[in-house]
Amino acid sequence: MIHYYITHFVLNFKSTPLRLIDYVSFRAGASAMTALFLVLLFGPFTVRMLKRMNTVAADRYKDVDPTLVNKLKNKTPSMGGILIVASIALSLLLWGDLTNALLQIFLAATIGFSLLGFLDDYAKTALQKSEGISGKSKMIFQILITLVSLYFFNQLSETGDILRDLYVPFLKDPVYVMPIWAAFLFGTVVVVGSSNAVNLTDGKDGLAVGCVTFCTLAYTAFAYMTGHRIFAGYLSLNYIPGSGEIAVFGSTIAGACIGFLWHNCHPASMFMGDTGSLALGGAVGLIAVLVKQEILLLLVGWVFVMEACSVMLQVASFKLTGKRIFLCSPIHHHFEKKGWPETQIVVRFWIIAGVCALLGLATLKLR
Repeated sequence: MIHYYITHFVLNFKSTPLRLIDYVSFRAGASAMTALFLVLLFGPFTVRMLKRMNTVAADRYKDVDPTLVNKLKNKTPSMGGILIVASIALSLLLWGDLTNALLQIFLAATIGFSLLGFLDDYAKTALQKSEGISGKSKMIFQILITLVSLYFFNQLSETGDILRDLYVPFLKDPVYVMPIWAAFLFGTVVVVGSSNAVNLTDGKDGLAVGCVTFCTLAYTAFAYMTGHRIFAGYLSLNYIPGSGEIAVFGSTIAGACIGFLWHNCHPASMFMGDTGSLALGGAVGLIAVLVKQEILLLLVGWVFVMEACSVMLQVASFKLTGKRIFLCSPIHHHFEKKGWPETQIVVRFWIIAGVCALLGLATLKLR
């Protein structure tokens, strides 16, 4: 919004410093700082509001060994994702180019995932339904949100031609051109899988939001490069007109996550809940699909992959053999049961996330 008005003002006063508003890199930084500031500013108010709404999810640790759960955590409000998503949306209203169709799709999808998470959190807290929305219903709505997003990707001239291309890291050209149904299926698996993996990771103070920050920053760089004709050509990436605006989107997510970490670091004053984790995970997955680096998400988002796989392996092993592979799942609880302090687990997982993000960025040149 502010971008629209200032751009028209700059047309008449080209020498003004406000001409910087036309640069994606400037707006990406400005939007990130705005989101960070909003989360910091309204964090205490949000905590008070969530406490008044009695959003403490009593079942948050129902599947975890009670000896691993600090009693104070059962008094910490959830649904803090409201603050994250609201700050992202407001920052993009200020600094994003809302005439950009890609930004519209990403913003709508993120809000959609967040609303789904909100309904799940609300059912668990206000309605005292221990399971919240059924897993089947949640999955159906996640798939629907993703399919609608992919449909609009396919309708755009900028992305419709490349949606079916399958790329692998280190190779310049697509290894396979998928039928459109396979492209939709593959994209849905990536986005829904990413959304749920981040949700599973959100089990320790600052763990998920910190890892999302590293992962998002890496994919923000990819989005910026694919939206820049010269950089895309030099790095042998698909040039996607308008995708630079998704760099503004990604940096805004990172800014909001860093701000939220101020309130979510140990001991957390609030959790983001499904309201935040489903939205952040879905957004990261969508960026990966847009820039055609879906497989690279296995590396860049390795912490999320590790968390999700630990749950699937644990369930499969117990059902097939009656034995558990891990002391407790997701895997961060396994390490906690082995005696690692919570802060040690979180910081070490952040280190892994940061290294994996850097390795993912290194593939830009190793092609």
